[in-house]
Amino acid sequence: MRRREMAISSERVVEDLIGTFRESLKAHGFEIYPFKVGWYNAVLSHGHHLPYPADTLAVVVLSTPAMFERSFLPFLESRCCEGLRDPIDQCSAHTISACVSLCLPDQAVDVSYDYEMLPSRRPKFLAQTAAHISGAAYYYQKSDIHSPPWADQKMFGVCIHPKLGGWFAIRALLVFKDVRVGADLQQKDPPDCVRSQEDRIDLLERFNFHWQDGSYRDIVPTEERYSDQQIEYFMTPPGQRGELLRRWGFLTETDTDKQSSTNKQG
Repeated sequence: MRRREMAISSERVVEDLIGTFRESLKAHGFEIYPFKVGWYNAVLSHGHHLPYPADTLAVVVLSTPAMFERSFLPFLESRCCEGLRDPIDQCSAHTISACVSLCLPDQAVDVSYDYEMLPSRRPKFLAQTAAHISGAAYYYQKSDIHSPPWADQKMFGVCIHPKLGGWFAIRALLVFKDVRVGADLQQKDPPDCVRSQEDRIDLLERFNFHWQDGSYRDIVPTEERYSDQQIEYFMTPPGQRGELLRRWGFLTETDTDKQSSTNKQG
């Protein structure tokens, strides 16, 4: 049986659809930002396009500093964590999936996580691009520098949130397969909070050459930042995080032996 498509004409109606879901995730330390699939596809090559009509509704999900205490530590305490997959990934997937089931039971939602790959080994979605086009966080790249001082050297870009700086992570992309959004939903540019060329150069150099010290995260004043415990977790080499969680009392010796974390900065 063919699914029934839903046409949405305004931003207010979009919020009516996703508002409860937004509040549910907010309570767990996550933020969501809606956008049209066409906005995302318009700035990428065909090989990275999302395979949905241009007016399909999607949202990008960010984790805020509060996620660690509101979701991650309770998730570990619940003993839901299993070996092999990164615990943060498991927590994000568990929380987002539960909120989708609770708040959007009648919607057909495709969920892609930041760690998932296609058979071609490309990521399922380009997280920083999704954050930028949704208006969540500005994606600063080498192309944002008028006269880059690095010649032909490759420089990775980084998203900066207007309130959280670099103290956040992009976790997932949700596509509402049957929801079509009208022209009233207008794209909003992300706040350009690193405006000067000197600060942009400083940001990219911090991120590319000194990312381990996390100083790029404080390139702008922030309303929240990671707790000391959260910083300790993400500063710990991935292969040693299982042992750290065991010392914190969240994993047993057997769990630690099974644990294999991916290399993520958080």
